[in-house]
Amino acid sequence: MGAVTDDEIIRTRLLIDGDGAGDDRRINLLLKTFTKWCNSTGTTEDSFTQYQRMLGTLTQCEFSMGKTLMVYDMNLKEMENYETIYSNIEENITSAHEKIAECKKEIQRAKRVRKNRQEYDALAKVIEHHPDRHETLKQLEALDKELQQLSNTKENVDAKLELRKKQFHVLLSTIQELQQTLETDEKCDTDDSQQSPTESGE
Repeated sequence: MGAVTDDEIIRTRLLIDGDGAGDDRRINLLLKTFTKWCNSTGTTEDSFTQYQRMLGTLTQCEFSMGKTLMVYDMNLKEMENYETIYSNIEENITSAHEKIAECKKEIQRAKRVRKNRQEYDALAKVIEHHPDRHETLKQLEALDKELQQLSNTKENVDAKLELRKKQFHVLLSTIQELQQTLETDEKCDTDDSQQSPTESGE
C-alpha cells in the first residue's frame, strides 16, 4: 500500500460534500443574498428575516470549515503515528536479521564444538592405552571438564536459537496484523468518502 500524501488527504476531505461544491454553493448563495439584502427596499421585518438567514448560512460555513480543519489535523496525527510505527517495524526487522545472523554463527560454533568433542573422544581412547596411566588420568579429567563446558555452551546456543526463532515469528505476526489494520483503515476512509455526499445532500 502506497503512502498517502497530505494533499490527497485534504482533497479527499474536501470532496466529502458533493464533489467539494457544498461550501462553495453556500458562500455564493450568501454573497448573492447579501447583495440583494443591501439593495433591498422591503420592510424592516423582511430585511431582518433575510439577515437572520445570512447569519445561519455563515454559521454553517464556519462549522463546516472547523470540521474540515479538525479532520485534517487528525489525519496529520495519524500519519505521524503510522510513520513512527513503520520506523519501529523497520528497526525491529533489521534487529531480527542481525540476531538471525548471530544465531547462525553460534550454530557454526556449536558444530565445531561437536566435532572437537568427537576428536577428544577418539583421543581419549588412544590415551587410555598409554603406559603412564597416572598422567593420562589427569589429562582425561581436564578433557572431561573442557567437554562439559563445551556441552553447556552448545545447550546455551540451542536455547538462544530457539528463543530467537520464536521472537522472529512474533515479529512477523505483528507486521501482518499491522498491514491488515492499515488496509482496514484505508477501506473505511474510502467508504466514508462514498457515503458523505449523500449525507451532505440531506
